[in-house]
Amino acid sequence: MNYLNNEYDIIVVGAGHAGCEAAISSARLGAKVLLATLSIDNIALMPCNPAIGGPAKSTLVREIDALGGVMGEAADATYLQLKMLNSSKGPAVRALRAQSDKKEYMSYMRNIIESTPNIYLRQACITDLIVKDGQIAGAIDEYGIEYKARAIILTTGTSLNGRIFVGLKSYSAGRLGEKAAYGLSESLIKHGINIKKLKTGTPPRVDKRTIDYSKMTLQPGDENLHFYSFKPNRPIRPQYDCYLTRTNEKTHEIIRANLDKSPMFKGLIQGVGPRYCPSIEDKVVRFSENPSHHIFIEPEGLGTYEVYIQGFSSSLPADVQVQMLRTLPGLENAHVIKPAYAVEYDYVPAVQTSHSLMSKKIKGLFLGGQINGTSGYEEAAAQGLIAGINAINYLNNSEMLELSRSSSYIGTLIDDLVTKDIQDPYRMLTSRSEYRLLLRQDNADIRLTPIGRKIGLIDDKQFKVYTDKQQAIEKEIERIKNVKISATEDVNSVLKKYGEHIDKGIRVSEFLKHPNINYDVLKLIDNTFANIPFDISEQVEILIKYDGYLKRQEIQVEQAGKLDKFKIPDDIDYSKIDHISSETKDKLSKIRPKTLAQASRIGGVKPADISILMVMLERHQLSAK
Repeated sequence: MNYLNNEYDIIVVGAGHAGCEAAISSARLGAKVLLATLSIDNIALMPCNPAIGGPAKSTLVREIDALGGVMGEAADATYLQLKMLNSSKGPAVRALRAQSDKKEYMSYMRNIIESTPNIYLRQACITDLIVKDGQIAGAIDEYGIEYKARAIILTTGTSLNGRIFVGLKSYSAGRLGEKAAYGLSESLIKHGINIKKLKTGTPPRVDKRTIDYSKMTLQPGDENLHFYSFKPNRPIRPQYDCYLTRTNEKTHEIIRANLDKSPMFKGLIQGVGPRYCPSIEDKVVRFSENPSHHIFIEPEGLGTYEVYIQGFSSSLPADVQVQMLRTLPGLENAHVIKPAYAVEYDYVPAVQTSHSLMSKKIKGLFLGGQINGTSGYEEAAAQGLIAGINAINYLNNSEMLELSRSSSYIGTLIDDLVTKDIQDPYRMLTSRSEYRLLLRQDNADIRLTPIGRKIGLIDDKQFKVYTDKQQAIEKEIERIKNVKISATEDVNSVLKKYGEHIDKGIRVSEFLKHPNINYDVLKLIDNTFANIPFDISEQVEILIKYDGYLKRQEIQVEQAGKLDKFKIPDDIDYSKIDHISSETKDKLSKIRPKTLAQASRIGGVKPADISILMVMLERHQLSAK
């Protein structure tokens, strides 16, 4: 490999959360990687909320870790606060969230990149792709320098032709204080790839010294800590509080009076904004019946006075933002350090990529993160990891890693992107998975560590942690089948506090099925349960308590798998199939699903269409035999 001649195996364009995972995974698997970024000082930047996780997103982070990615490790190493959301609800919707130290997170991730052999950093704007015979051959930067490579991973975030709006004023930028990336969109169009626009935004940042926290509601972290990474011995750090305040009628009056100064409402922004994270002016208009909206006050880091105003993203003028903020309890004297802004940018609708995240038009071109139409650091990192792994598979002419919906949230995320015509920034939600009881954050290692091991990203030490845990779970399940709780007066006096009573002895494996009984209760009755590590007791409790529901979902997976067995030939001509609509033919031709299961999830494809395809494929298989 000749680095003097700018020859690499893989070029990763962009060093956000997708780019970091892509570069690290492909380099660890042996590739020589050029990581090109607009600013090497902004590697792994959190331009919006400095936090990792939350509903559904925490499952993505743990899946990344189980496969051998690094986001979970970095979040554990740099948290300011850890909190388990929905802890009183069922395991399918529990979600860990970490408020991160923004600068520490960036520093930690950059250190991993700079200490990983085979990664070569370059501050440069890639403006053109070199494509020969439909395959990637390299790229060209803004200075006209040519780089040779057989695979390129685009993880450009909001940089492509990015434009920032604050009120009716706008300027070229992908993020505040960073230039936009020009040229690459035009190169993609030249090579036959369709480009569209999306919009996102971020709230203002305020000086914490000008905040009166006594008027707000305290939001502390958890006493009993949970972590993202399945590696042992995660760091214990001091926790810092967050706070809650609310908008009020005065806030809403100011917003309504200034809608004519909003670029969204004036039609200056054409891109569609995120449905599940709207601007504050969007909330006030769309939910006019709500008298107030939650606003969270969260620290950006230990080394700064900067505070993040979560839930207050806006594109209204800077002076109007100050007026709005000062109507909130505790922010009457707030000093704004950075204004909120909206950013409109180019993206590539992901129906143009396969489940491997490789372009259908250009071999060797992979795309991950916001360029595929997603929002969120976690969604981006998950795609970057898969793109990095599959870029290696492409170079080695190996089978692509294409995770199924039944295996992971990552599989669900990618399947949604490549089979549905997404119109607004995609955000992972628990409701998007039909198998969410099986795909929990707590069992991500059980589901995906063997895959990470096979790929080569899980080392011997980490794999032993996984196998030891599996054995401990099996051992504990067998043990509690033989342990009985006696119906003594002392036992019932404890159980009374939890609304339980037993008249005769009961096996623990049966007792755990009671809704009010868990390992915390068992520890009060029998001290042998106090010695069971939390990660083991958590799994045992879920497997016992939700046994019937889990088996029901496993049957669903099995039934859905029947459609996956119907493989669709790559060269099928949908235009020649009778009895399905022209619209369905167009969608099938555009997305080109590999199986009937994938075809069934394409928006607008009806069950009747699937039945017709099934009959056709059965005939094709018979004639082939």
